[in-house]
Amino acid sequence: MRDSSLLRVVTYNIHKCRGLDQRVRPARIAEVLRAIDADVIALQEVIGVGNGGPGQAEELAEELGMRCAFGENRKLHGAGYGNAVLSRLPLTKHRNLDLTAPGGHEERGCLCVDVQMDGAVVHLFNLHLGTDFFERREQARKLVTPELIRPATLQGPRIVLGDFNEWTRGLVSHVLAAEFRSADIRVLLKQKRTYPGVFPFLHVDHIYYDEALLLESVRLHRSRMALIASDHLPLVAEFRLKSS
Repeated sequence: MRDSSLLRVVTYNIHKCRGLDQRVRPARIAEVLRAIDADVIALQEVIGVGNGGPGQAEELAEELGMRCAFGENRKLHGAGYGNAVLSRLPLTKHRNLDLTAPGGHEERGCLCVDVQMDGAVVHLFNLHLGTDFFERREQARKLVTPELIRPATLQGPRIVLGDFNEWTRGLVSHVLAAEFRSADIRVLLKQKRTYPGVFPFLHVDHIYYDEALLLESVRLHRSRMALIASDHLPLVAEFRLKSS
């Protein structure tokens, strides 16, 4: 029986649902996520609605029986492409904010979602940062502006998670570490990595959280299906509201 006072979140770059066998199989991603049984799921590299068919975010949400919010950052072959959040908890509102850096390789964004939990609101920021060092430095500066993760209107705790494309302690890590705690698997899980899934040697997927949340556990979901479904492994964390 799940503890209803715990919030289980996962960040997962699904690589357009294209597995290591180069087959696009949303059903495999759904199977991985079903095994994790998270309350809130942050996905990156998601293809949205377009070309006359349903998007991967909507398909996964329907398969898992969850609510869905999608943040389009650019078009890919005529369809939306960006980040998504799936949730079994109520989503009170969401917005997608531009993180594109001047001269960056491609458009990037941060999907901001408010999740209702036990009478409180948890503010979740799902992002996918650039691959270039200077691009990420500019995105780090954007992150801590009042328009993004520091709005004065926020009342509940914040969770910032996603694919940071930063495997060393760059400016993004320093900026977020100054304001948040980190579910750092390098410390908590002793040298574990998240990418690539079969033989991970880089730690690019991260979860940061406010002090109002108590981190109960963090783990990598490493199953046979997860090793083939995407080139990333899902990173899972459980939180409890300190007030509860």
